[in-house]
Amino acid sequence: MKRTVLGAVCIGAAAVSTATFGTGIAAADDYSGKTYKDAQSALGDAKQTGVIAARFGDELADDDCIVTHSQKAAWLKGDDFAPVTDTVLLYLNCDAGVASATQAGNSAASPEGRAAIAAAKKEAEKKAAEAKGDGAA
Repeated sequence: MKRTVLGAVCIGAAAVSTATFGTGIAAADDYSGKTYKDAQSALGDAKQTGVIAARFGDELADDDCIVTHSQKAAWLKGDDFAPVTDTVLLYLNCDAGVASATQAGNSAASPEGRAAIAAAKKEAEKKAAEAKGDGAA
């Protein structure tokens, strides 16, 4: 009998906790990983406005910076204190894709650094193939 009551109390406490605090499931970030330019384009298509909330690094132009995080703006505007519903805050990483002796950036061992190295290698192979094709003509 005591176990049944104790079990019911535990289940009730878990239900109240879930109802009060939610399940903790995170929402997907639609703009994370995109360049600022691509994020602005996607926001424009969605009739939203992107605002740079924070940026770190100074190696890249704004359009080439990577969005690390985005969130809906929690602002109020006007005399009636209406919530802003068309603005998204963007957090940018403007360091180089991979760190070097002269540039700040991601570690070559990090997932981001490995991806940047792979992308640079692929781009170099593409340019070499194009140059080889132009030289044969």
